[in-house]
Amino acid sequence: MTDHADGGDRIVVGVDGSDASRAALRWAAQQARRLGAEVVAVHAWAPASLAPYACVRARPTRAEQRERAAELLAAAVRETFGPRIDPAVRAVLVEGVPARVLVRQARGALLLALGLSRPGPDRLLPAVGPVARECLRHSPIPVVTVPSCGRPAAPLRAVGTHEVVA
Repeated sequence: MTDHADGGDRIVVGVDGSDASRAALRWAAQQARRLGAEVVAVHAWAPASLAPYACVRARPTRAEQRERAAELLAAAVRETFGPRIDPAVRAVLVEGVPARVLVRQARGALLLALGLSRPGPDRLLPAVGPVARECLRHSPIPVVTVPSCGRPAAPLRAVGTHEVVA
């Protein structure tokens, strides 16, 4: 795929098929409409490396892996926007390490949007995963993390009790 050194009227979104990445895609589409920008949904894939002793039939070919990645990206875009996809949304499939691909694709864009779905150590706030962490560390543009909407709420914990005396 091409490297984007210009074309700042776009918001790049990392798509991995998760609910959180679809939430980031929805958020980016809303922002893009307000800004008159394009949304670039990027899915990075890397060929799986299996143990050399793995059954040959268990090893998908590079073409099969690429096809699965393309299907995942298309399904995520379809599930997010339904049958009528806005022409301002473009899906891009790139082979490579996800964080590197996203940072490279985001060069010159307005924003990089990523889904945030992993529960954090305190289970109240989501934690940043390794791809988002690398993007936050290396991105030359602002990175927005969008939490998953479909995540069940964390259980409430009592902090303390006190009696009210009237």
